[in-house]
Amino acid sequence: MIFVTVGTHEQQFNRLAKCVDELKMKNDIKEDVIIQKGYSTYKPKACECSDFFPYKEMVSLVEKARIVITHGGPSSFIMPLQIGKIPIVVPRKKEFDEHVNDHQLNFSKAVAKRQGNILVVEDIEKLGETIERYDDIVAAMPAEMKSNNAKFCEELEKIVQGMF
Repeated sequence: MIFVTVGTHEQQFNRLAKCVDELKMKNDIKEDVIIQKGYSTYKPKACECSDFFPYKEMVSLVEKARIVITHGGPSSFIMPLQIGKIPIVVPRKKEFDEHVNDHQLNFSKAVAKRQGNILVVEDIEKLGETIERYDDIVAAMPAEMKSNNAKFCEELEKIVQGMF
């Protein structure tokens, strides 16, 4: 199953919902697809959808999904990482009236570069190819989130030990 979430931002994200639905209609996606479409006005024809899901249900859907596709909001792509999934991130763009600016694009590209554990799809036309090659692409990627907390604690412990 593929789970798609556009988050709770009040602007539409028809571009993503429509693209995934069309891939499903063309049978480019063969598995079931569930779309959380938020305030999008596009109504999927080939995919199950809901405007919103309760948080616990969202977590359950992410856990069950083989692939999670999200918008570029940090909460939406961090939760799959916490569950051990590498999300495909399609940032909302100002040019399509999906957000007030392109911060999702800039932020998700920065996270992909720094962490190396999300797949950013800037060009929606490449989403089908990314889905098709998903398993091969993620095979070499880290699923976990990198954290500086452990390193900080180790260094702090050295300093404290050095004081005694």
